[in-house]
Amino acid sequence: MPERYKVRVTKDHLVFCSGHFISYEGDRCERLHGHNYRTTVEIEGDLDPASWYVFDFIALKHLTKAITDELDHRMMLPTRNPVITLTEEGPGIRVRYKDRQWLFPRGDCVLLPIENTTAELLARWIAERLRGEMQKQHQFTPQVLRVEVEENIGQSATCELRG
Repeated sequence: MPERYKVRVTKDHLVFCSGHFISYEGDRCERLHGHNYRTTVEIEGDLDPASWYVFDFIALKHLTKAITDELDHRMMLPTRNPVITLTEEGPGIRVRYKDRQWLFPRGDCVLLPIENTTAELLARWIAERLRGEMQKQHQFTPQVLRVEVEENIGQSATCELRG
C-alpha cells in the first residue's frame, strides 16, 4: 500500500485580527466588522530522502506567519469586487458601495486582489502566497496545500491547491 504524508500547523501566533465587510446577493453589503482569524495549513507530499520529512515545520510556520502578519490589524479591502469601488485620495482610501462610503487611512488598509473578503477567498489568497513563497525560498511545491481560515469558533473555510 502506498504511503502518504501530511504535515499540519496551527498555532496561536498564526492569527490575524482584521476588519472587513462583504457584498452578497449581488446588491447587498454588510456592515463593517472584524474577526480574530486563525489560520491552519496542511501540506501533503513525499518524504524528502535527505531529511525524512515533507517540509520543515519551523519554515512553514515562519512563512505562514509572515503572510498573516500582512493582514493583522488592517482593514481588508477587495480590489476586484464589482460593486465596491476603491479610490486613493491623498493619504486615504475611499471605499464606496451605492450611497455608503468610508475613508480609511492608507496605512491601515491592505488591498487584496480578490473579489470579496470572505473566508474562502482569504484562504485562497493565503494558499497562493504560501505556495509562491515555498517555491521561491525553498524550491518546494507541495502535492497538496490546504489553508483553512477560521473567522469564528466553528466557522471556517478551506482552500485546497493541488500540484
